[in-house]
Amino acid sequence: MKIPNNNLIIAVDFDGTIVEDAFPKVGKPILFAFETLKKLQSEGHRLILWTYRSGSKLNDAVEFCKENGIEFYAVNKNFPEEVYEEKYSRKIHADLFIDDRNVGGFLGWTNIYKLIFNYEPEMKKKKGFFSFFK
Repeated sequence: MKIPNNNLIIAVDFDGTIVEDAFPKVGKPILFAFETLKKLQSEGHRLILWTYRSGSKLNDAVEFCKENGIEFYAVNKNFPEEVYEEKYSRKIHADLFIDDRNVGGFLGWTNIYKLIFNYEPEMKKKKGFFSFFK
């Protein structure tokens, strides 16, 4: 699957996706989460924090992300100025959703990076015992 690499709107879950699931506390960052999110932002993609958290628990998540270099375009909204009203769906409009509840589970940030940036790092050849005889 190749994902087009133009300016995307990407909705990202928090618990179990950016950090290990420790709700209501903030878990430890998942390997490469913040590095990948920073790369996405540097490429011009809009990130929306899309999480079940609300109130002070949501503030904890937003602050934790800020402390790790990520400020979201919007939080549980399509755009920063949007006002939530119960009569409307809270469904977020996004091109991609990154969530630990995907069919098949969370892919991991390395695989997400590969999909979005269409990049497969070169594997370094290991020098084994027999490589000295070539």
